[in-house]
Amino acid sequence: MAAVTDAAVPRAPSLLAKTGTAIRRNPTIFFGGAILLILVALAALAPWITGDPLKLTPSQRLRPPSERWWFGTDQYGRDVFARTIHGARVSLVVGLSVAAFASVIGLTLGLLCGYFRKVDAIVMRVMDGIMSIPSILLAIALITLTRPGLGIVLVAIVIPEVPRVVRLTRSVVLSIRSQPYIESAISGGTRGAKLLIRHILPNTMAPLIVQATYVCASAMLVEAGLSFLGAGVPPEIPSWGNIISQGRAFFQIAPWSILIPGAFLTLTVLAVNLLGDGLRDRLDPRLSRRM
Repeated sequence: MAAVTDAAVPRAPSLLAKTGTAIRRNPTIFFGGAILLILVALAALAPWITGDPLKLTPSQRLRPPSERWWFGTDQYGRDVFARTIHGARVSLVVGLSVAAFASVIGLTLGLLCGYFRKVDAIVMRVMDGIMSIPSILLAIALITLTRPGLGIVLVAIVIPEVPRVVRLTRSVVLSIRSQPYIESAISGGTRGAKLLIRHILPNTMAPLIVQATYVCASAMLVEAGLSFLGAGVPPEIPSWGNIISQGRAFFQIAPWSILIPGAFLTLTVLAVNLLGDGLRDRLDPRLSRRM
């Protein structure tokens, strides 16, 4: 038997080559996911990599960024770096939680509305009523009636986001119901919950995942807006919105107290939107074939 030379043995692609291939195929997913992963890691490690975000140092008020104060200090001498990193925890928790709750509730109601006509007539009128109210005003009204807190903020943001998920899921279900394989399953005796779970639900997951990323980004912006207005999380909990709100009076002499948390908010929303765009291109058969 002839000896097998080294040149004839195929070599497995290196990690660098695999990474390069992944970037070329899905650059938006890669960069959006990478940025989001870094931000999640910073938020998770915040107690260990930063100081106390509430610690007051009056002698160090309004210090510019330096080796000691990476992001400078605010009007109370608090470390803006520590407050910004801890603020990421609030935004990420709100964004991910709202996306999860809104998706689960919206998916359930959307499936029922798309499949049962009587349920559709009632639920969709309620959804239309909720969508007619500006989300920020609805959130402020709910928070005003109760004591401000993270839980109330989550509820106040989830309610306006649910109708968007319901309408999307309902439209997908209505289009799926007319497919031949659904009619075949109904002819074979598959009906009700079994038909919804086995045949319809799997086909709604791709658009739902993409929609969840946009809900996540929207929830972060709404939370920041509520905190900026003083209707979000309490002031003792660092949030990008209330950090910007507290620093706006000192913008001319200490712009870093606003620009840095604002840049982190922008970067986080951009990363989530990039991830959503990439997932849309990847999960949509027509776009993935074109790419």
